[in-house]
Amino acid sequence: MSFEVLLDAGAVTRCRRRVHLEHDPAMRAVELGPPDPSIEQRIADAATHRADIARRLIAASARDQSDNARIWATVPRDLPAGERVQLTRTALADGVPYIWGALLPADRAAGRRGGSELLVRTEQGYLPVLVVRHRITDRGSGARTTPMTDLDPEHASADPERKVRSQPRDQLRLAHLRRLLQAAGHAEGGRALGGVIGLDADVVLWHDLDAATWPGGRTAMSEYDARFADRHAVAMAAAEQREALAEPSRIVECRSCPWWPTCNADLTRTRDVSLVVRGEDAVELRRVGVSTVDKLAALEPSDELPVQWTGTTFTDAVALARAWLADLTVVRRVDEVAVPRADVEVDIDMESFGDSGAYLWGCLLTGADIGIEQGYRAFATWEPLPTVDEARSFAEFWAWLREVRRRTAAAGLTFHAYCYNAMAENRWLFGSVQRFAGMDGVPAPGEVREFVDSDEWVDLFRSVSDQFLCSHGKGLKVVAPVAGFRWRDPEAGGEASMRWYRDAVGMDGAAPDAVQRERLLRYNEDDVRATYALRVWMSGPAITEAPYMGDL
Repeated sequence: MSFEVLLDAGAVTRCRRRVHLEHDPAMRAVELGPPDPSIEQRIADAATHRADIARRLIAASARDQSDNARIWATVPRDLPAGERVQLTRTALADGVPYIWGALLPADRAAGRRGGSELLVRTEQGYLPVLVVRHRITDRGSGARTTPMTDLDPEHASADPERKVRSQPRDQLRLAHLRRLLQAAGHAEGGRALGGVIGLDADVVLWHDLDAATWPGGRTAMSEYDARFADRHAVAMAAAEQREALAEPSRIVECRSCPWWPTCNADLTRTRDVSLVVRGEDAVELRRVGVSTVDKLAALEPSDELPVQWTGTTFTDAVALARAWLADLTVVRRVDEVAVPRADVEVDIDMESFGDSGAYLWGCLLTGADIGIEQGYRAFATWEPLPTVDEARSFAEFWAWLREVRRRTAAAGLTFHAYCYNAMAENRWLFGSVQRFAGMDGVPAPGEVREFVDSDEWVDLFRSVSDQFLCSHGKGLKVVAPVAGFRWRDPEAGGEASMRWYRDAVGMDGAAPDAVQRERLLRYNEDDVRATYALRVWMSGPAITEAPYMGDL
């Protein structure tokens, strides 16, 4: 019996085990995990973004077109797949300059299928242009771009203000589409080129898919071909119910995968080592016969294994395994835990909406009296992001923080500001001063840099990582409850807050919801109170109740 397996571009960046499960006939009746509302919302947002870009591109070309020639063909996404393919075939055969919503004929010989937001005709054939809802460039120089409404790659030049942001999935999807265009006989000859229009929708970024920009001198095309061949082999083995080429292993992607309940059950049943040691470390441990948590826990750290560790150390791995068996959330890596404390302290937590901006900076002021009201204070904009009003709320936050630091110094007292995982806060601290440079109250980049690089800015995530082993993850929602803290909202979490934010600002056309605004403020306040509770616990006598790894 023959089986047809057709993979879309997403398969090349998808977990190999997920590809297996999606094509295993025995898995068709398995109940998947519930849809992630935040992912569904991102899909809906992306669709809205694509529709807006389509309107702008079509309107711009209409202004530039002096005759009645047909320059656009639109393939409606709500049509059956067969009809979409036929409309795409016709537009390609007619040489229509721009084809929106194309669904290309499947390449059955290779096992490929897929479509592109836009196909652009050049003198030599067609090339794909993606429309995505994430940022595709950063500040810098060298990216090859054209203005967003200029879809001619011959007009591209090195951009003095933008450098390429690493988005491997975009390049791999462009490579997938190029292979489909080649199979259909409509790809450009000689060069592998593709474009991307991102969230900011100000330029088209042009990628040379044959450039050796990948690790080891690989190109996007060669990387894609290798990955696709592997995923297709995995899918074929599953479809034909041969021996699986991919077994479950816990990775970062698992947290949002609909197949996680299935894999989690398998991993827990076998007590797989990836439950405590992830990624390449788990692969290396299995290679030397340490496939379960029990086997890892039974080892002595003094008997070093011939394993190339990447994400942890042998000593920590053994301790994590022993903590997992004892159902301990955290254990101390050090005999005495230390966390910087000061006379005046501020806990800070920022809330952002994807790549659109930071709409809320929440602060909890505690410690010595410096003449500023203590407790929680929020600096927010409730205009839908992106908005210039974000500059106002950020400037007000920074002015308040600056005044707290000034008064503390004037009183001869010490000061610390705390956050949990400074990567997020730092991103929007620097991003805000860059985007809103010169606006009222927005500080100079150097002022922000001085604060971030100082001992006053304390990342509690780093303190936890350095001094604890966490068998169930190091997220604040996991660690703070060990210190006795509980969030008031049972749904509290970053993904849920994205939904609340949409309602709070009326992003989908409804009236702004004041109740959801209060919910977001309460959630943000709990986040800063959680970091406060965590550092008080870490610097107090109760910390000795957390077991020491040497005693396990």
